Amino acid sequence: MKIQALNIQTGDRIIAYFKNKMQVCTVKYISAPDQTNITLSVFLGERYRHSSSGIIRFKSEALVDLTN
Repeated sequence: MKIQALNIQTGDRIIAYFKNKMQVCTVKYISAPDQTNITLSVFLGERYRHSSSGIIRFKSEALVDLTN
């Protein structure tokens, strides 16, 4: 299912280009949700590990794939 980037919430699992490939990522927190861009702190899998975390940026109107 696709949702607008503005509607992403903490804990959502999204499919995004991360660490040079398309992967399922879990949103840890949302920073700087301004009018034009959204910055997400994400990690791979279901459990947080610092080595598998990073930042993804989207335009606020972008459509993002949400997984179950």
